[in-house]
Amino acid sequence: MIRDARVLRAGFIPKEIEHRDAELNHLSSVLEPITNGEPADTAIVTGPSGAGKTCISKFVTERLREEVLDIETTYVNCWRNYTRFRTLYQILDDLGQTIDIHRQSTPHDELVDRIQQYDGPRTVIILDEVDQLEDPGILYDLHSLEQFALVCIANKEEELFSRVDDRLVSRLRSSEHVRMDKYHDEQLYDILSARAKWGLDEDVITDDQLYRIADAAAGDARLAIGILRTAAGKADRENHERITDGILLDSAEDARAQIKQKSIDSLTPHQRVVYDIVREYGPLGPSEIHDHYTDEVDDPRTKRTVRSYLSKMAQYNLLEAEGTSRDREYAIIESPRAATTT
Repeated sequence: MIRDARVLRAGFIPKEIEHRDAELNHLSSVLEPITNGEPADTAIVTGPSGAGKTCISKFVTERLREEVLDIETTYVNCWRNYTRFRTLYQILDDLGQTIDIHRQSTPHDELVDRIQQYDGPRTVIILDEVDQLEDPGILYDLHSLEQFALVCIANKEEELFSRVDDRLVSRLRSSEHVRMDKYHDEQLYDILSARAKWGLDEDVITDDQLYRIADAAAGDARLAIGILRTAAGKADRENHERITDGILLDSAEDARAQIKQKSIDSLTPHQRVVYDIVREYGPLGPSEIHDHYTDEVDDPRTKRTVRSYLSKMAQYNLLEAEGTSRDREYAIIESPRAATTT
């Protein structure tokens, strides 16, 4: 049943990107100067989860590498590498500059110095989930270095800007902004149809079923592809000749649960404390959450930072927020949202 499992994986970058021509062209034009050995502006790519931000960023940078020999790219997930040291180390490691760096004893400033002294090929640095950096000041370190072009990926611009100082905000506001919206159902259907064509045998899934997956995913390509992958895997394991409606219904719930668990596992230690507080005591307002939080950790973050944690978890469907900004309360989303694939 499964012809090419790679096509069904979340991180797969297809040869053609569906329904993102304007965004692809915009990002390509921002980075084009680097192909001529000139500095490029910083690009800020924003949009909701599952809008294709990471996909188009990797797609564009890979095309640059195909066109020009002396260009390198590096990708850093800032949710996973949320400290200044981890981010700098990941960049240097991708550039082959960490042979004599010791994770436990090398000062941060030495990593910055090494990046500043880097004289290799011009490099595009993709900073995914950049609003998750504990110390956004690293953007100031990198922004001024002409040998690097930055692609900063975040859900919302304002959440990134709210966490950096004024000198960096003005620079970021003058950057090129590539804004992406949720996919429409028809667009998700086209994405799913292409994945099914290349990844599955013929007649394994019907067009109607693909439309129902698109409807269930509500604009989130990551979820849509996850449902298709889960359904194909389940049908293949159970030796079905095609994906049944029953399998599809189960897979919608399973895919949501898998994505939710992955998001929970990605939380930083401080975010996890906040999440557990809401799970135990919620629904709660931000001030009450911060009070519990300061009682449980030795080095609490500011109220603003905790609010950014809450907002991020709401964007990833780990928490739900109700009420206006003055009386907003957060609660756990206990189970995946009801499937609409029936």
